[in-house]
Amino acid sequence: MPARRIPLWIKVAYTAWLAVWIPSYWREYGFLNFLWFCDIANFVLAVALWVESPLLLSWQTVSVLMVQVLWVVDLLLHLTTGFGPYATGYMFMEDISLLVRGLSFFHLVMPVLLLWGLRRLGYDRRAFWVQSITAQLVLPLTWLVTQEGYWKGKNLNWVWGPFDKEQHWMPPVAFLMVTMVAYPLIIYLPTHLFLRWWSRGRGESVRDSA
Repeated sequence: MPARRIPLWIKVAYTAWLAVWIPSYWREYGFLNFLWFCDIANFVLAVALWVESPLLLSWQTVSVLMVQVLWVVDLLLHLTTGFGPYATGYMFMEDISLLVRGLSFFHLVMPVLLLWGLRRLGYDRRAFWVQSITAQLVLPLTWLVTQEGYWKGKNLNWVWGPFDKEQHWMPPVAFLMVTMVAYPLIIYLPTHLFLRWWSRGRGESVRDSA
């Protein structure tokens, strides 16, 4: 039997947290809320930890590492100045249950867990392409399901405007196209380059295999 690279207790603890997080978020926000890239990452990360897949872990690190770090910075700004330009204002809304807001602190833990996992498993550089393709599927889907009914106006993955505000300076379809280009270029590529540098700098593997 090969030695585990991810301790069993971390796998069990993460799965237990997920078992609380899923129904709590579903009840508070609805199931379509899981289309957020950060929420998708939570599901894929569970599989990555159990099967110890460098590709799955790298894929989600490319997807959300930068966003999670910005979330933490924004929360600190909210706490110290009362204002944050990003999207953590909901953490201070009393109409959202305290449990759900507490569970949202996964954004704080996730960067550490992702980088620690890559230290154990190594970085798979195919992750940039996998996540870029994923975005080309998730972003149009998000845009389509938030056009009508209860979900109209829900700016999931910011397909209607930057941060939590809808934009009005270009047609909605044009802005969607902008997001489909911007995510890979502005978020995924810099993260991918950082992870390649970070892994090599620590003497860790940069691989092309799962």
